[in-house]
Amino acid sequence: MSLKIYNTLTRKTEEFVPLKPGHVTMYVCGPTVYDFLHIGNFRGVVFFNLLRNWLEHSGFTVKYALNFTDVDDKIITRANERGMAAGDLAEKYIAEYKTDFKNLGLRPHDMNPKVTESMDNIVAMVADLIGKKKAYEVQGDVNYAIDSFAGYGKLSGRHTEDQQAGNRIDVDDRKRNPFDFALWKSAKPGEVSWPSPWGPGRPGWHIECSAMIQKIFGDQIDIHGGGMDLLFPHHENEIAQSEGCSGKQFVKYWVHWNMLNFGSQKMSKSLGNIISMREFLEMYNAEIYKWMILSVHYRTVSDFSDAAVDRAVSGLARVYSSMAAAQTYLTADVKAGDPAFDKITGEAWTKIETAMNDDFGTPEAFASMFEVIRQFNNQVRRGLKANPTLQAKSYSFMQFMNKFGAMLSLFQEPAQEFLIKLDDMLLKKLNIERSVVDALVAERTKVREAKDFAKSDEYRDKLVNMGISVSDSATGTHWEVTK
Repeated sequence: MSLKIYNTLTRKTEEFVPLKPGHVTMYVCGPTVYDFLHIGNFRGVVFFNLLRNWLEHSGFTVKYALNFTDVDDKIITRANERGMAAGDLAEKYIAEYKTDFKNLGLRPHDMNPKVTESMDNIVAMVADLIGKKKAYEVQGDVNYAIDSFAGYGKLSGRHTEDQQAGNRIDVDDRKRNPFDFALWKSAKPGEVSWPSPWGPGRPGWHIECSAMIQKIFGDQIDIHGGGMDLLFPHHENEIAQSEGCSGKQFVKYWVHWNMLNFGSQKMSKSLGNIISMREFLEMYNAEIYKWMILSVHYRTVSDFSDAAVDRAVSGLARVYSSMAAAQTYLTADVKAGDPAFDKITGEAWTKIETAMNDDFGTPEAFASMFEVIRQFNNQVRRGLKANPTLQAKSYSFMQFMNKFGAMLSLFQEPAQEFLIKLDDMLLKKLNIERSVVDALVAERTKVREAKDFAKSDEYRDKLVNMGISVSDSATGTHWEVTK
């Protein structure tokens, strides 16, 4: 089955056929670096990590760029507030972003272009647009003339005449059309600036991505990604700029992910519901975040809430518990799977491929994974005496989980250690010390060995009431926080 992707430009799910057979060029709008990035900023980063992995799994060679916007009004304002140079502030938060990215356990991008490294390309592109009568200069500012581009509005479906009706538009006598947008802004006192044919200044936001893409990939790319909030005006304006220069279709497939809401409300600073990725990782865990993002479809609104965290913890616990059980049976000399279980995982992988090739249907892929886990748990559990059949089934299961996990950049931690991390996090939430649970379990073990089963049941009930599940096997007693 060939890969199909929903293309925002055509509003259809289309078969993916790159411009150059076997090769994919991909650009994703990255962060404006003036503060720690919040959890919503990383939804696309996690999803496009999967998208790139799946393209490579499908046999494509991928060249993937995600940019840093290191010139912007917000950067200048924040730098002035802190009494530091705008460039120094931007570099600080690029480094902080890279720390969060690394802690999420994602694969590095091939390129992270910066606006400040592309200034010559930006100036050249603006000059080209002026030369082609797509832009005009007024008192050191350069604006794009949207009336010169017949296709303006084709991505978003918005048309300026519709927006003008019933809306008050700020009048700017220097603009030919109220919706003309800035390509180059003349320098203001105290602002960072660069030389240009129109005097010192800095680029408008939209031209930056167009110029960086042209610098790296040329006039056309296969996939351009970004959040739904960038569809208009940013991506609409990119099309006008890039196609205004080249006369060619700029992007073949536009891929937009939806928003991450906080308790059913859009995340915003005005509502005070912004959580940085750094704060999230201190409170929780990278696996929890990636699960929350990837277990829902990228084009649906994803909700960040305590309930969503709990669902992620519960799902991860099921996965890692089964992986931990499998690993108890695996040794270095186990190198072959069980044919019957290989058939189960093979059928599941076919379903995963079908789901992923249909616009990256991760919810259906996760459902297929859980069916494998259910079958594994029916056949293998902790505490049984190791034998070749159990070892072979465990090998087959782990081969499947490692393969699927590699696509997602999930399930990368040592299973038993991660289960302890989950339990410690939940114990903290319950305000229970691990030592208290260990002591109760030890007392219960002691009375069980003395065959005082009534007392043993009392201890079990006490643990259950605390939110602790206990299981006994030939190898001993295992406990975990109920999930």
